Amino acid sequence: MKQLIALSFLLSIGLGLSGQKVYTVDYKSDADVKVFVVDYKSDADLVVYKCDYKSDASGNQGYWFFVDYKSDADKKIFFVDYKSDADLKIFFADYKSDAGWREKSKQHLMY
Repeated sequence: MKQLIALSFLLSIGLGLSGQKVYTVDYKSDADVKVFVVDYKSDADLVVYKCDYKSDASGNQGYWFFVDYKSDADKKIFFVDYKSDADLKIFFADYKSDAGWREKSKQHLMY
């Protein structure tokens, strides 16, 4: 019985996570999150891996899938030109295993 309760709790947590399907907007005012791309992984709040498939972009782990339509997105982002204008600093990783949060205090931005 305890295992069933624990399993249902874990499933409810997993279902509550929003996926990371993102859409790049043209105007800062339309964005949920303003993003700046840094040159070094050590400067990032979040290391992002761009997924090839929508199904791979689940949870809040830095796996992003860029959608073609705003209505399909979980988050709308705007890429800013200056680090000081950003809500979130990201680094694009070449490998999925490198993705993840470096600054957990900013994790709420992508929920």
